[in-house]
Formats: sequence, C-alpha cells, structure tokens
Amino acid sequence: MTQADRDRRAYALAQEYLLGLHVPGVTAELLAEYQRPLTRPWDLTGTHGLYRRLLGSAASPGMAPIVIEKAIGGIDNLSGVTFGFDPLRVSQHYRGWQELLDEIVRTLRPQGKLRRAPSSVWVRFCSAALSGARFLVGFRSAQEFYAWADVFHDDERKVPALPLLLSREIFGFGFALACDFLMDLGYSKLTKPDVHVTAIVGGLGLCEPKADNYAVYKSVVRIARHQETTPYDVGQMFWLVGSGHFYRHRNIGKQGRIPTDRDAFIRAAHIQLDQATG
Repeated sequence: MTQADRDRRAYALAQEYLLGLHVPGVTAELLAEYQRPLTRPWDLTGTHGLYRRLLGSAASPGMAPIVIEKAIGGIDNLSGVTFGFDPLRVSQHYRGWQELLDEIVRTLRPQGKLRRAPSSVWVRFCSAALSGARFLVGFRSAQEFYAWADVFHDDERKVPALPLLLSREIFGFGFALACDFLMDLGYSKLTKPDVHVTAIVGGLGLCEPKADNYAVYKSVVRIARHQETTPYDVGQMFWLVGSGHFYRHRNIGKQGRIPTDRDAFIRAAHIQLDQATG
C-alpha cells in the first residue's frame, strides 16, 4: 500500500466509523455539511468582528470553554469590557492583563474559582485578548486583514507561515489556535491540529511518532491532497471521530454530542491499514 493509498483509506475509515455508529441523523449528507469549509464572513466591517472571533478562539482550548465562556455566560458578554469588541479602544484602555481581568471580575462576576497564576486559563486568555487587540490595530478593516492573509493562503508554500506569524504576535496562540481562528474566517487550506486530530494522525502512522503541531498539519495537508479535498475537510472528519460533537445540530444525539471512542477507532483502523499493507 502506497502512502497515498494509506491516506485515502484512513479518511474512508473515519467516515465509515461515524456512519457505522448508526446514530439517528448522522448521515453522509450531515457529514458533508461539516466537511465544507466555512464561508468567508464578508459582512464583517472594521476589525470588531475579527476581534470577536479572535476572543472566541482564545477561549476554546482545554478547560477554557468552562472556565471562561460558561463562567461569564458566553463570549458576547465581553462586549461591555471590550467597548463593543473594539481592538483599538481595548489596546488604549488596558495597560496589562491585570486591568482587563479586574474589569471582567468587577463587571461580569465570573462563576467558579478564578486563578491568577501566570499559567492559569484566565491570565492566558486576557494576555491573548490584549496582544490580539494590539495586532489587529495594524489593520483598518476586515477587508485589509483578508488582503494581507490572502497573500499567504493563495500560495500553498506560504500557507503555514500565516498561523506561524499569528502564533508569534498573539500571546498563547500556538499554531493550533491560530489555525482555529483562521479557519473560522474561511481559510480552508488550514486545519487545527488539536488533540483529536493529532492522536488519530499519529495513531494511524500517518506522521512520525510524537510529531509537533506543524508536522501534524503537514500530514493532514498531504492526506487532503491524496483525497483531493481540503485540509479543513480531513481535519473535521478526524475531529468528529474524536469528539463526537456535531455542534451545528443540537438535535443530534445529546445536545449535538454522540458517544465516540477515539482510541477504539485508532486500534481497529490501524489493524485494517496494516492488513491492507501486508
């Protein structure tokens, strides 16, 4: 079995796994909705919409959705402390993460325990919020940001440089979070090498053991090329296997979540791939 054959078979096995769970509503048509890249939100004006999406990505990894989003009732409730998600006013008003966090506590009174250690979720989020605001101040509009980002996205050799740049500009935005932010803006040549995608790509022998985020991303790009689809599509398929989260369809399963077993899938799929190779 060539690498191209193994890549294509791995993708097919992921799709077969999800459909084989026989969960009501999980059909090939439903999966197709999650495979299609998000459309570019052309309705964005200024940089307020970009900043709102950046904060959403900053609040997405690990325990952050519970520690931050749930604690304040959703990212949209940050509108008041961010002046309607205005990155310029945020960058001018707050001198450091402490001031922003103090204002969030005073205004929104987050539920749960709030830690202020340097590595804590809230400190990392507020640091990302401030550095992200300062980065976006360099663009007069969403369209100007898109024009800048398109230069990278339109050249396959330059695509990975885009999230790498963002990861350097925005505190706590590693390669994976930068990809998440850009994918939400319609950039389909990227994929988020999160915990599920990384585990599946590595577990099926589609990249080197203990590969970093960039290496996982490159492997997903290769799989997409062999499958004649987008990295976004491949990443979504593997992510659904790992998470079972059909976030656009709360009528599926339990509030949009179905029981999946990522490790069981990896074990079974790895055996099938090895048998085909033998």
